[in-house]
This record gives sequence, C-alpha cells and structure tokens, in this order.
Amino acid sequence: MSYLYSFERLDVWIESKELAKQIYKITQQFPDNEKFGLISQLRRATVSICSNIAEGIARETNKDKARFITIAYSSAVEVINQLIISVELDFITEKQYLPLRKQLESITNKLNALKKYQLTRKK
Repeated sequence: MSYLYSFERLDVWIESKELAKQIYKITQQFPDNEKFGLISQLRRATVSICSNIAEGIARETNKDKARFITIAYSSAVEVINQLIISVELDFITEKQYLPLRKQLESITNKLNALKKYQLTRKK
C-alpha cells in the first residue's frame, strides 16, 4: 500500500468520495439535454466536497483549514438543492433521493464537527 495522506483517513472524506461516485452513476440516467445543466452541476459540486476537504486539510493554519471545510459544507448544501430539483423534475425518484439526502446530512454534520475542531484547536 502506498502512503496515505491525512485527508484519506478522514471518515468525512471517504463518505464524500463515495457520494461523488454515486452521483456520477445516478446522473447517467438523466436526460441527455441535461449534460451541461444539472448533470455537470451535480458532479462538480459533489466532487468539490471531497476536493475541498483534501485541500483544506493540507493547509497550514487551522483558520485556513476551517475555511476550506466551510467551502465543502457549502458544496454539500448545493448538492442537496440540486437533488431536490432533480426529484421535482422527475430525473430521480424519491427512493433514490432519500438515501442521498441522508448521506449528505451525515457529511454536513461531520463537516460542522471538523470545522469546530479546527477553529478551537491550538496550533
């Protein structure tokens, strides 16, 4: 096994990476005319969650780390919004939506905890 970076050990990064893979799979069923609309938006926002966690953990100061975790949180909320729209447009079913929503709630809770930890942590 190769070296693991510290972000790779975080449950929230692992969970958000898995969510990104699920979003890629689920958006394959979206209409072709959404290729540059919701498909692109959902994929970019979801990848942004795990990417900002990774980038943030690599930052030097705790304040900077917390800023990137906040960006990841914002991307997660963006994904929730886009999934709600996807359900309302019948691109995904409620049955597909609910587990994704639950996963996003778990991710946002973990991101909030990680941000609080970074902001209260001594260097």
